Amino acid sequence: MVLPVRDEVGRHEDGPTGPAPLVSYLLIALNCVVFLLGPSGLNPLYGATAPDRACAAQHYQQRWGAIPAELLSDRPLTAAQLAGTTPPLPGCPPTATPGKSPALSLLSSLFVHGGWLHLLGNMLFLFVFGPGVEERLGRLRFLLFYLAAGALAAYGYALTGGGAESLRPLVGASGAIAGVLGGYLRLYPRARVTALVPLLFFLPLRFPAWLVLGLWFGVQWWSARDAVPGVAYLAHVIGFSAGFLAVWVAHRRAGYAGRTSRPPGAPS
Repeated sequence: MVLPVRDEVGRHEDGPTGPAPLVSYLLIALNCVVFLLGPSGLNPLYGATAPDRACAAQHYQQRWGAIPAELLSDRPLTAAQLAGTTPPLPGCPPTATPGKSPALSLLSSLFVHGGWLHLLGNMLFLFVFGPGVEERLGRLRFLLFYLAAGALAAYGYALTGGGAESLRPLVGASGAIAGVLGGYLRLYPRARVTALVPLLFFLPLRFPAWLVLGLWFGVQWWSARDAVPGVAYLAHVIGFSAGFLAVWVAHRRAGYAGRTSRPPGAPS
């Protein structure tokens, strides 16, 4: 519905008010590097033809993605079970992943993306909304918050899913970034967000964060009801809700009253 490209938190005439959001930028860089080195990126080691790379990508996602059935059983699926994870590719039989740790796949899956649009969409949202949350939480707490939101989104999805979807690998940083969006909404509900509106020929307009993120959450929730195959919308809903509640509880304990941005020169 809208494509956010900039927010006002920490942006003033004198420049950013807080330290550089190193964790947000490092996460973006790491996601990009992992993608480029993987079969969906530019790595020639995964084959020169499109079928070879598609087969390699399927095995790569099964190896490093978080498969709900594996999370619940705490053991890797067999090759026969993996045959039901994705539509079969000609000449690409499923292979077992011995030695895979389902628990660690909760984290590794956050850095595996299925394509360029998947990667760029996630990184855009992290670039826009990550720095504001990182500034308020601090670098270490933000990193832990990000990873925990992603893991909780995947595991929560595993607990609520079933059928064929429980055999398909979850990949991408969407669950973690959804947690960041939820935290941002709690911290800066009235911050202004510049977004491009596709229905208005990508005209840039400014909206309050509560409207942009509220619409985003509503779309995810509505799509989760339809159970669209191949897209874990429910994981987005879980991650967003967890991020909002975690920040709400943390700042309620700290006596936080709510602000849209920090004035220049103010302490963290």
